[in-house]
Amino acid sequence: MLKAVIKRRAYEDIVQQIRGLIEKGKLKRDDQLPSERELSETFKVSRATVREAIIALEASMLVDRRQGNGTYVIVSSEETLVHPLAAALFHEKDDLIDIFSVRKIIEPGIAQLAAENARPEEIGELEEILKEQEKQVAQGADPFLNDTHFHHLLARMARNRVLERLFLAIVDLLSQTRQKSTQTENRKRKSLHGHRNVLASIKSGDGVAARKAMRRHLEEVESSIFRKKKGGGKKRQLQAGY
Repeated sequence: MLKAVIKRRAYEDIVQQIRGLIEKGKLKRDDQLPSERELSETFKVSRATVREAIIALEASMLVDRRQGNGTYVIVSSEETLVHPLAAALFHEKDDLIDIFSVRKIIEPGIAQLAAENARPEEIGELEEILKEQEKQVAQGADPFLNDTHFHHLLARMARNRVLERLFLAIVDLLSQTRQKSTQTENRKRKSLHGHRNVLASIKSGDGVAARKAMRRHLEEVESSIFRKKKGGGKKRQLQAGY
């Protein structure tokens, strides 16, 4: 059912294999995945690579890591709708800045709801994500997965499944372009700073402050990833990752 993967970008191959099993109904909601050790032996990769794949699967809301109790599938085959939803909502001809503008409308509200509905264990998980992101920034690594995981966890904390899926569809579309671009060191540091401000508001339970912090964060991201075309035109182009 599972097979060894090519080690170049191996975590993505693992994600695709497990996603495929979910879509085909061979892995069902509440099924427990094998342990990291077992998966690393099956795929013939390191446990770190397996862990990276699990983080990506969790960020896509396909699995849930339960501390001390393993990793479980949390969707049915019918619920693996992120890619189809993104395709239905948006078209390739849509300007990415327009899509990002929708994100600026939706995500501050998500942050406010997350602050108002946050559970202690979720705040702890956000803190762990930022610790790992800080380490990756210090090492000069690309913190894309942790960045994505942070935002997806906030969407889950909002406790609104429709809002969560809409957000995931938008981020899914933007991430396809983001992964093709190079994130600068300055962008990485600013992103981490923005996340810290959002988390501080969530920890204090201040929904309004969380909304404002997320809005500021996204505006900073927007200013760094979009630039006007040469010649003063109004249309903007993607420059770097979010």
